[in-house]
Amino acid sequence: MTTPEISAPPGPAPEASPRVSRRKAAGDPVKALLHRHRDLCERAVDPLEIAAGLEAHGITDRTAARFRHRDVFSLAEELYARSPREEAPAAAPTLVPAGPAGFRGFGYALLPAALACSAAAAGQAWAGPAAVAAVVAALVWPGRAVGGRFPHVAHLLAAAVAGWAVYRHGAALAVGLALAVAPGHLAAVAFAAGARGRLDGSRALEDFADRARPLLLAAVAVFTGAAAGAAALAGTPLPVAVPLALLLFLTRLLLRHGAHRAPVGAALALALVPVPVAAPAAAAGLLVHAVLALSRASAHARP
Repeated sequence: MTTPEISAPPGPAPEASPRVSRRKAAGDPVKALLHRHRDLCERAVDPLEIAAGLEAHGITDRTAARFRHRDVFSLAEELYARSPREEAPAAAPTLVPAGPAGFRGFGYALLPAALACSAAAAGQAWAGPAAVAAVVAALVWPGRAVGGRFPHVAHLLAAAVAGWAVYRHGAALAVGLALAVAPGHLAAVAFAAGARGRLDGSRALEDFADRARPLLLAAVAVFTGAAAGAAALAGTPLPVAVPLALLLFLTRLLLRHGAHRAPVGAALALALVPVPVAAPAAAAGLLVHAVLALSRASAHARP
């Protein structure tokens, strides 16, 4: 009589070979992308944050086609859906600070004008330097300045540009620049809120860029008019004050939205050249850079 064979107990399935793993990864390219950007995907509060982060890493709508998606926004939606995260309340759909924070920010923007006007009215010799310091401080407090080895070089250059201009043209120019800080703050906040709203309604990176550029140009036009009014109120020549104010306003926007500081520093360095066309040329060049940099979705991700 034959002895029945005793089958071995079932054990764990053998691990897939590296060749099989690579084949599975090739069949699911989004999984590899999810692993590569795991921190971004898990920390994002909505798919738009992932889309902005992917763009910052150089992924475009054309690149998204390799992951079987029509655009970066569609790819970001899949990454968001496949990322584990804790349930969290939805974030506010705008960058406009509400309540006391909004009033506090506007109050800070009013301080340079108050300090400059009071010092100038009292006939103080330090009115010009105090106004320059207040104007440059208004560039620093919005935050999110670019990092790197020398994160405050742009601020130092801005201080040099404003100080050099005030030294050449008088304290009235400092007062005019200080008066333009508050409208510059309002224009910057309105632009950030409008850009975020357009990001929410966009379905492709090019679509967002087409929506963001007119908004930026409108903010620049509004601020230019306000800067001209501030210069006239302070009694300083408009051809001197307006380009300089616009240069500082664009510097504030770019630093606030995390743009690369090299073009900002180059424009500020150009404005230090002691020729009349230096400041207008620097402002025009920085405006071109701002149109390119601030029409990117990654410039409007939540900090």
